[in-house]
Amino acid sequence: MTKTTSFETPPNPKAPAFLAELLAARSPSGYETEAREVIKKRVAKNADSFEVDALGSCHATLEGTGAPTLMLAGHLDELGLIIKHVSDKGYLYFDAIGGHDRSMISGRRVDILTRKGVIRGVTGKRAIHLMSPEDRKKVPEFHQMWIDIGAKSKEEALERVTIGDAAVYTHGLESLHGSLVVSRAFDDKSGAYAVNEALLRLKKGKKQASKVVAVSTSQEEIGTRGAISSAYLVNPDVALVVDVSHATDHPDADHRKYGSFELGGGPILTRGPNIHPGVFERLVQCAEKSKIAVQIEADPRPTGTDARAIQVARDGVPTGLVGIPLRYMHTPSEVIDLNDLEAVVQLLVAFARSLRKGERF
Repeated sequence: MTKTTSFETPPNPKAPAFLAELLAARSPSGYETEAREVIKKRVAKNADSFEVDALGSCHATLEGTGAPTLMLAGHLDELGLIIKHVSDKGYLYFDAIGGHDRSMISGRRVDILTRKGVIRGVTGKRAIHLMSPEDRKKVPEFHQMWIDIGAKSKEEALERVTIGDAAVYTHGLESLHGSLVVSRAFDDKSGAYAVNEALLRLKKGKKQASKVVAVSTSQEEIGTRGAISSAYLVNPDVALVVDVSHATDHPDADHRKYGSFELGGGPILTRGPNIHPGVFERLVQCAEKSKIAVQIEADPRPTGTDARAIQVARDGVPTGLVGIPLRYMHTPSEVIDLNDLEAVVQLLVAFARSLRKGERF
């Protein structure tokens, strides 16, 4: 008798409910409403004040016993697609919101955010059977792909969607193995979770000296735009940015070029011109005191994160960057280790509690 194998969906991950809600929220850059609602629900009632600025970033403030003001920033937007044209046959043509790998777009299920609600679509392109040998070697351009919503005409499609509607992949949160989990949009829902969770934990303990403002920034993926206005509004004395950083513990990653970083190795702390040396050293000290393992990354340029905008806000802000190790960045299936994420939260709390009244960097 042949033994049959039962294929089951991976068990639900042991991820914090707050993080899971953020990942379920659809929030491409400039369309972050769903993620803002999650932040508001989870954080507003526990903060001393809560506001949303003109660019859609959330500011949750926890008052301290004095100065300095510490800004914690993680962006709540994700990659997306934007509808640009509807064909006579009802197919939707699109462009990218953020930096997509075009080779991974086709054949995906997407949710389109419309005025009438969310509708499902499928990204398509010409099948490989209908391509010449030369075409098979090429990555399709955006105008060579489309979204199929099952419409039979332009008129029918435009009854359901509008030019300018945004879409995101539907790949949700699942366990991979042990503490490893997979989802779209860990970049940077995990960072937005970390800064807000740190504020919630600070709220539960003894009042810290520093005023802490957890900012869930908007529009990072299209140029760190939300961080520009948020840093101006907060006017911090010191800032920590939390974003994902490349784990290079997979095949085809040249450590001579990209450094050696692994999932489960702890937060990645960046050094370089974008990072204030005093803030970096304080992070290292806090990690050592709290027995948190960290990994060190060198970046010779302004980083591709909100840190680049916050550092040069107003008359300059001493800024640090804490990375969450992540595999397969900007794909529909990003992978992190929940232990690394928890270590990041603990490090943020330790840093905030290390600040003394009137301290400056």
